[in-house]
Amino acid sequence: MSTNPPSDTQAPRPDTGAVLYDLPSPYLPHPAFGLLHLPRFIAKIRKHLAGALPKEYARNFTKGFDGFLCLHLGVDPQLVIAAVRDSKSDEELTDRLKALFPIDPKAAKWNRQVVQIGMSVMGKEALDATKKKMGVLDRDDLRSFADMIEYDEERLA
Repeated sequence: MSTNPPSDTQAPRPDTGAVLYDLPSPYLPHPAFGLLHLPRFIAKIRKHLAGALPKEYARNFTKGFDGFLCLHLGVDPQLVIAAVRDSKSDEELTDRLKALFPIDPKAAKWNRQVVQIGMSVMGKEALDATKKKMGVLDRDDLRSFADMIEYDEERLA
């Protein structure tokens, strides 16, 4: 687990618990499928399998974005975990996922959905509650939960 405290030039950030700065951005698409968040889910699975996924991440592991992605693909998250566990290389993992995922993963539909999580009326209420908890309720540029992940992991200033 990596922890990078804010630099002396940054205002102190609220403590959100353990932060994994080495996870891919939810905005990063998987090279073989074009699906946003998939590289992040795979990285979280690897940390989980190594016993290195902090409780702050474990509580939403296979839920939240992970669960929504699996629901979109029509696959059980446990099957994705097994594919990661049983693969010896990224190429082998891609082959296993190709066998597991639908032929057309409808990447454009998923990608549009993932970047908008937190923009519905109910989602905005949850997003605002999270922003308030993190002390950034005034940040109009944080419009989705993917943005909040980017902020929390310091890819957005």
